[in-house]
Amino acid sequence: MTTTFVLGGGCYWCLDAAYRALRGVTAVRSGFTGGATNDPTYESVCTGLTGHAEIVEVEFDESVLPATVVLDAFFTMHDPRQLNRQGNDVGTQYRSAMFYADDAQRELFEAARERANEAWGGGVVTEISPLGEVFAGPEEHQDFFAKNPTQGYCLAVAVPKVNKIRAGFTEYLV
Repeated sequence: MTTTFVLGGGCYWCLDAAYRALRGVTAVRSGFTGGATNDPTYESVCTGLTGHAEIVEVEFDESVLPATVVLDAFFTMHDPRQLNRQGNDVGTQYRSAMFYADDAQRELFEAARERANEAWGGGVVTEISPLGEVFAGPEEHQDFFAKNPTQGYCLAVAVPKVNKIRAGFTEYLV
């Protein structure tokens, strides 16, 4: 069974790269959701004025990769205690957020956030909101890390997040 989760946890390049390291992930698409502007551009989202979050749509096969693992990986690859930022990426577009498609996803997300709150020692600020329209990020931002492995941001920020996933989820690696 294929499932899709829409998750935001900082720059979508990092989430994209980390999820692609997991067996059972069938697609990752970078984009935006959670705002009020129709058809936002990357540049407009970067202003922080559209209300959108940078997100990834993670499509996965639950017979290979359990939903709980996808969500626990999400809370491993970013710091869910940082409000409207991840490291030096500051603004509401970088917020920790989960966008649910139905009540079943909302319940899964709430349970995962509670596990994360315990694991992080409290202070998790991850928002859980209904899923609205998802807008695709620019084509050059899709699978960015694979296309730009020596780019400075990828080396400084994405690689450590991918390494966290490789260390913590070895049985699910590609």
